[in-house]
Amino acid sequence: MVLLVGEIVVFGAFSSTFLSAGNIGNFLAFTPELGMIALAMTLLMTSGEFDLSVGSLFGFAPIIMWTLLNTGTTSLEVGFVVALLVALVVGFVNGWFVTKLKIPSFLVTLGMLLVIRGFSLYITDGFPQRTWTAESPLLDLIVGEFTVGQLRIYASLIWFIFFALILGYVLTQSKAGNWIQASGGNPNSARARGVRVSATKIGLFMLTAVMAAFAGIVSSVRVSAANPNSGTSYELEVIAMVVIGGTALNGGRGTIIGTVIGVLILRLMRNGIVMVGVPGLAYNIFIGAIILGMMALHSWLERRHNAGV
Repeated sequence: MVLLVGEIVVFGAFSSTFLSAGNIGNFLAFTPELGMIALAMTLLMTSGEFDLSVGSLFGFAPIIMWTLLNTGTTSLEVGFVVALLVALVVGFVNGWFVTKLKIPSFLVTLGMLLVIRGFSLYITDGFPQRTWTAESPLLDLIVGEFTVGQLRIYASLIWFIFFALILGYVLTQSKAGNWIQASGGNPNSARARGVRVSATKIGLFMLTAVMAAFAGIVSSVRVSAANPNSGTSYELEVIAMVVIGGTALNGGRGTIIGTVIGVLILRLMRNGIVMVGVPGLAYNIFIGAIILGMMALHSWLERRHNAGV
């Protein structure tokens, strides 16, 4: 939270337009897309796993939906459902490989990243899909926009808030949340107490995949393009958001509110460094520095906790 406030103060001081209604509206337009993936990733990482394929799914799901529409195969609504169902299958496969074949999630989802990205490029021949001629109430539902004074708000922000509230409740107030934390903290002990660790993790892989697909579709509607390369490196940024928010890399501990703050920190940084004139290509430098700093802080706090200080 201190870092978030510091960003607002520093960027606001160096850029007269940083806190303008127009810039805030732009910030709120693209922030929920990665934010939705980060919310689901929080639950998955709390269970002790993570998913490197979310970036490729972010690009692949809209490719499926718009290809089905543009070829006249289905309506937009059916294509939307098919894209989410494909994401569910991908998530299930990831979870099955991890829990049943005992392959580390890093290797499984890295392989799935390459498979999904390859399908995206093969289907499209590397070219973006046409999206701008579609008309459907579905588009207004997921990316409709309205204004509050001079501030432009997209429906994706409402979805992000909705998912944050639901998943926050699940993680902290439900039996499923206890299972998630137990699965990441001590899976063997959790199994002995009757927790369905494998089913829990498979379900979380499916949730994360669907959220990535939904976010990708939202983005494709907003920017009027379904690019097969869309979402490249998003998996690393999403994991960074979750880690900055306080979720433990080795599982067992995570908070949705922390992830929301992590999302705001990184997206504000991307927006702010451009507004103050820093080259956008330097963004990864700042991300890496923040991750290293947060890891050092987490390590120090963990040592203090274990020492009983």
